[in-house]
Amino acid sequence: MLETSGRLLTLLSLLQARRDWPGALLADRLGVSPRTVRRDVDRLRELGYPVNATKGPDGGYRLAAGADLPPLLFDDEQAVAVALALRTAAIPGAEEGALRALATIRQVMPARLRSRLDALEVTTVRRRPGTEDAVVEPETLLALGSACRAGEVVRFDYAGGSMAVVGEGDAAFRPPRRVEPHHLVTSEGRWYLVAYDLDRADWRLFRVDRLTLRSGTGPRFTRREVPGGDVGAFVADRISGSPSPVRGEVVLHARAADVAPWIGARGLCEPLPDVDGAPRCRVVLGSWSWGGLAGWLGVFDVPFEVVGPPELVAATRELAARYAGATPAAR
Repeated sequence: MLETSGRLLTLLSLLQARRDWPGALLADRLGVSPRTVRRDVDRLRELGYPVNATKGPDGGYRLAAGADLPPLLFDDEQAVAVALALRTAAIPGAEEGALRALATIRQVMPARLRSRLDALEVTTVRRRPGTEDAVVEPETLLALGSACRAGEVVRFDYAGGSMAVVGEGDAAFRPPRRVEPHHLVTSEGRWYLVAYDLDRADWRLFRVDRLTLRSGTGPRFTRREVPGGDVGAFVADRISGSPSPVRGEVVLHARAADVAPWIGARGLCEPLPDVDGAPRCRVVLGSWSWGGLAGWLGVFDVPFEVVGPPELVAATRELAARYAGATPAAR
């Protein structure tokens, strides 16, 4: 029985690694007869794996998207947890591998989970080394992601910030927050919900690990634009507690994996295609002034190009002239 189970896992791995497998080649790789391969394929089908037979001179097999979650891999909760981890992977150099792994898991996910995962739009603000994660239930993330995509009001109890107490004595209660969910963001190992608070008529940032969803969703709403139009920048400002009066965009001639740890929650950093083999990344940063932002860009000690706005271009030119005038050769 153990030998058969091991062979089934090997067969499943082979089917996931390649689109089409001739039956004879599978038999050769497994060291069994074509008849045994047919029996093993039937066992996988009984377990819920969608293996289709392919026609042709050789005949073969193909693993298709399934209607049921394969029981040998993950249960629903484990599958969602792994998919979320891969969706938000921020390990330098592993982003492409994470996306391939996510595609493999998504292929055999049941439709009920696949559609909910696809509805989960996430912005990742890269974390600094040494930060600790906050525990969040995957089901909560999926529910919030679905509400964001559908544009439906959600209600939840929140264990952070001020909450008005209504009534007196035993009748006192804390009303749930009613918000229009806009976006989910992960930063510094924590999940945040960007939402418009209906009772406070203002934008708020909620830590997902501190909220408990009420059952059901409210009416649909027309999606508003987050202040400044940049979700990542909005979250970075709220987390730092000191909104940046100015914000600019540049292209650094460096790997995003090398730059991101130094930016943390202060801004955004994302890789760009290499040019002539040279790495590049897009960086959006805020600061107290245009001159301060221009000066901060020099800390990275790599060539860079200012994308905008014009105020940052002017501040960079002014700072360059000031530095040029400060060198001995210019005196």
